[in-house]
Amino acid sequence: MMAQVKFVPLLLLLIVCRLIMFPCFSISDGNDYVEEACSVTRYHDLCVRSLTPFANTAKDNPSIWARAGVSVTIREAKAVAQYLKTLTINHRKLGGRYANALSDCVDSFQSALDNLHMSLDVLRKLSATATEFTSQVEDVTTWVSAALTDEDTCLDGFEEDRRAEKRLRNLIISRVSNTSYLTSNALALVNKLATTGP
Repeated sequence: MMAQVKFVPLLLLLIVCRLIMFPCFSISDGNDYVEEACSVTRYHDLCVRSLTPFANTAKDNPSIWARAGVSVTIREAKAVAQYLKTLTINHRKLGGRYANALSDCVDSFQSALDNLHMSLDVLRKLSATATEFTSQVEDVTTWVSAALTDEDTCLDGFEEDRRAEKRLRNLIISRVSNTSYLTSNALALVNKLATTGP
């Protein structure tokens, strides 16, 4: 019995020493990876929520994080584009400036989607040579930036039209803004990739 009592403090001492000497041997569920990847983004919480499913695949690979960021943005932009098309059909009777803003927004989102798809295509086949890699990442940066501008153009039409139905207007602004935030995060991930190289 006395031997068991002396053994417990010794065991505790060994465990504490092990934790102090080897803290790097921790079990990770991928959260460290996504936190690190999202550290460069403006909308950190949204980045973490949207990219957590990619954590164990992407790990510390900036190329995979950039692809994931653009992929998530495409998925959201498609959903918003479909929503805007449905609104356009359902609200044709409104006419005037509101109908024009909706139509322009649909066009802007189609342009944004085109730019995002071109970006994803290039990110899927990045070159290992520095010169070509740099050129490819510059193109992707340009296209993702253009997509962000397209989304902002869509927002401008609704922010100027104060007469539009307030609830619907606010819903559109919220959905489009969320897509813009995802696009901004994707751009930050592409910029991080540009600094790391092939």
